Amino acid sequence: MVIIMEKNNNREYRRFSGTEGLTSFTIKIKETDLFISAASNLAAEATSCVLKCRKELEEYSAFDPVFLRTLSPHCVPEWAPEIVKKMAEAASAAGVGPMAAVAGAISESVGRYLLKYSPEVIVENGGDIFISASRPVKIGIFAGSSPFSNRIALRLDPAGRATGVCTSSGTLGHSLSFGKADAAVIIAEDPALADAVATATGNRIKTPKDIKAALEFALSIKGVKGALVIIGEHMGVMGEVKLEKI
Repeated sequence: MVIIMEKNNNREYRRFSGTEGLTSFTIKIKETDLFISAASNLAAEATSCVLKCRKELEEYSAFDPVFLRTLSPHCVPEWAPEIVKKMAEAASAAGVGPMAAVAGAISESVGRYLLKYSPEVIVENGGDIFISASRPVKIGIFAGSSPFSNRIALRLDPAGRATGVCTSSGTLGHSLSFGKADAAVIIAEDPALADAVATATGNRIKTPKDIKAALEFALSIKGVKGALVIIGEHMGVMGEVKLEKI
């Protein structure tokens, strides 16, 4: 199967996604916009999970508004909802604010929930992906005007294990980034961690000279398996990254 990963507000790229043998559908609730592939149409189950996640985040944020605003790691109480604790933990590992992990955390929460109903699940949330599949998966990388854009793909072999693949960009999309990377892509054990580390890695890229140090930073975080950075005509990879031409 092939997925095109694009950090962009435009979701037209989804029509190029190939998920043979799976049923694909979208869920849109306020800012949450998911593209899901599973063994059957699980829109009702996915919607229920998204509503639960959003309710927990909104209610917790009303109690702790700093959680929404801070750009630094933020401690949360033990009684906080699981998704809140997941975001805080991922953000702490990466050295960023909890909201840097929100898209990955939602895709992970929905993905793990849907595994109750489907042996294979892929949840894409604006370029932040939860994957649990028994077959190899190719993830195409969109990197704006870079010559690498839409020409290379990550090849993953999840073998039924859940994996997170997330991207951050300083030149595309609406997500906050302090860097200049066209794409900073992280492969990790879960999407919340991958999302937070992608943001932190992208923040470190101002020029091509920053690529090596940014990749070393990403791989120094426990749970990160691989990293890829693109800035203009320059690309660097480190860790468990397999690339193929598209």
